[in-house]
Amino acid sequence: MLLTQLHQLLKDTPLEVWSDLLEQQVQNRLSVENFGKLEQWQQAVDSLPDLPAGRVELNADAVSVFAAQALSDQQLTELKQQLKQLMPWRKGPYHLQGVDIDTEWRSDFKWQRIQPHIQPLEGKTVLDVGCGNGYHSWRMCGMGAELVIGIDPSALFVMQFAAVKHFIGEQNVFVLPLGIEDMPDNLRAFDTVFSMGVFYHRRSPVDHLYQLRNCLKPGGELVLETLVIEGDENQLLMPEDRYAQMRNVWFIPSAAAMLKWLARCGYRNIRLVDQTLTTIQEQRSTEWMTFHSLQNFLHEDDHTKTVEGYPAPLRATFIAEAP
Repeated sequence: MLLTQLHQLLKDTPLEVWSDLLEQQVQNRLSVENFGKLEQWQQAVDSLPDLPAGRVELNADAVSVFAAQALSDQQLTELKQQLKQLMPWRKGPYHLQGVDIDTEWRSDFKWQRIQPHIQPLEGKTVLDVGCGNGYHSWRMCGMGAELVIGIDPSALFVMQFAAVKHFIGEQNVFVLPLGIEDMPDNLRAFDTVFSMGVFYHRRSPVDHLYQLRNCLKPGGELVLETLVIEGDENQLLMPEDRYAQMRNVWFIPSAAAMLKWLARCGYRNIRLVDQTLTTIQEQRSTEWMTFHSLQNFLHEDDHTKTVEGYPAPLRATFIAEAP
């Protein structure tokens, strides 16, 4: 159903060439062979009650759907139990029909840092790379984007997005179980491309910058948020094994080095708009994400370092223009 709606939206647009590939791409990714719990997650989404929305709020800290009629305590308890079948919830927060989902990340903190610096999104076509369950995609819609397509290879995140969309209803926001490598070459179709929390997971970071550029229209805006370290344009950290207990961290450049890399890849009007240390108020364990989180990943006696002895997470946001 959602793909049918998306196909219709992409018809007669520069994205139509991608639309023809989507059904097979999604089918290949969302298979029980690849994701053993997919059937369980799909059942959790399918069992959600049909509750009319009184009001939808996409511009508040919590992406919110307020009930047209207050639910009983029993209904709230049941709804909370159903949504917990999709744990862990990492990006948010959400307020769905009276249930508050306190996610591991206060993703609204990041949005508050980024939003003042980006171009207006009214009427824009936006790609959100590594979007997780789509929290920021909804915030982009709240800024007036005409179409937001999020991509993330995690089936659980796609199912979480489906649960949220079940209550929000018809909006031109989609999350697909795909990676940046699934995008057609030289697409040049999006007004704005976001890549937030992805860059340091890429084995070939320069290739990632070119992949993002190839998704953008000429003159389109890249919003890139990633881990950085202090230092000059020649400074780079490649963890020996784990970084903050994450195995899949490959390259963490200095902000100066990232500016240089963006320039080498042909981007224009490049600037660093924010640089902020991640705190345990922004990333932490909660009732909705009960595993270890940032507090467990920092050195016990020195929170300026990770448990491995590397500099603690420092996140920076860069904005640039595609040639």
